[in-house]
Amino acid sequence: MKYIISCVLLILSHTLFAQTADTNTVVVFKDPRIDMLEKKQMQINEFTTRDARSRVQGFRILVISTNDRNKATNAKIKIYQEFPELRAYLDWQPPYMKLKVGDFKNRSEAEPYLSSIQRFFPSGVYIIRDVIEVNPDKSSTL
Repeated sequence: MKYIISCVLLILSHTLFAQTADTNTVVVFKDPRIDMLEKKQMQINEFTTRDARSRVQGFRILVISTNDRNKATNAKIKIYQEFPELRAYLDWQPPYMKLKVGDFKNRSEAEPYLSSIQRFFPSGVYIIRDVIEVNPDKSSTL
């Protein structure tokens, strides 16, 4: 019995000694396919979130709100002729057609256009809060 106990203790002491060996290096074997999977997941994430990042809160100028479609269309043509750099949005919110222009990140960007547009449309031109479209590829903050 003493022989068995001493053998067990000898084996246990050997395993304890093996665990206390000091090694300061760790070797990690990484499958190169993991890098490919990470890259593919980053591409998928970029593609799926692009639309959400392209629409943010901002300002637009409400040019006209009317129930006459021809009047709204003519106003849109006039905006394109006079302000080709602004993008026009013609929305139908029953019973009105609303013409909004611009994609301004803040109110101060819209104010210079407001006075210019009021010369062509003297009544009912306002700066309003709206969801605007931005290009996430060119914007460094998004």
